[in-house]
Amino acid sequence: MCSHQPPCPSADSADHDAARTVASHPEQGWSLLCNGLVVFDDTGELLPDGRTVEPRRPALV
Repeated sequence: MCSHQPPCPSADSADHDAARTVASHPEQGWSLLCNGLVVFDDTGELLPDGRTVEPRRPALV
């Protein structure tokens, strides 16, 4: 999906959220990255294959 040089990290790599933003919807709280990843303002993620990554917010003390 990525045509940048050097290419952005794939959705399966550890640094997948370093890919470039191709669509941003701050009013809805999400952005689409060029590797197909959807990232949410609460730090949750939706991977291209439909798997989810839970938000990584700091725990409240």
